[in-house]
Amino acid sequence: MYRSLFPRDVLAELDRLQREMQQGFRVSPSIRGVARGGFPAMNVGGTASSVEVYAFAPGIDPATLDVQIEKGVLTVAGERQLEQPGEKASVHIDERFAGRFRRVVTLPDDIDPSAVEARYRDGVLRISIGRKADTQARRITIQ
Repeated sequence: MYRSLFPRDVLAELDRLQREMQQGFRVSPSIRGVARGGFPAMNVGGTASSVEVYAFAPGIDPATLDVQIEKGVLTVAGERQLEQPGEKASVHIDERFAGRFRRVVTLPDDIDPSAVEARYRDGVLRISIGRKADTQARRITIQ
């Protein structure tokens, strides 16, 4: 006698719709929130005297990375080579990105493009961009 208003399980249908939307936008849930899928993954922050950029690019030769600052925009570009497991080996899962990449970060107006330092160590590219001295806060003594 009892007839359901919904032909299927509503929660299962909502779960399916969420998975389809995530696949459509290439967004994957992770323990730290929603990942955007860019390579290399980047952290950007700053101190009073510099802007700090960390690009996580393991397995890349630092000589092949191209880092540029132009008109207040930082560009990190390069290419990750495809590594084949062997001629007769079959690949079951292939999640590692291979190919050309480019990430662009807009920088604040107070950076000094001549005060840039880039270091690559253990798969992490650290770019430190100094701020202009005249824009930094300074303590004024009251007389």
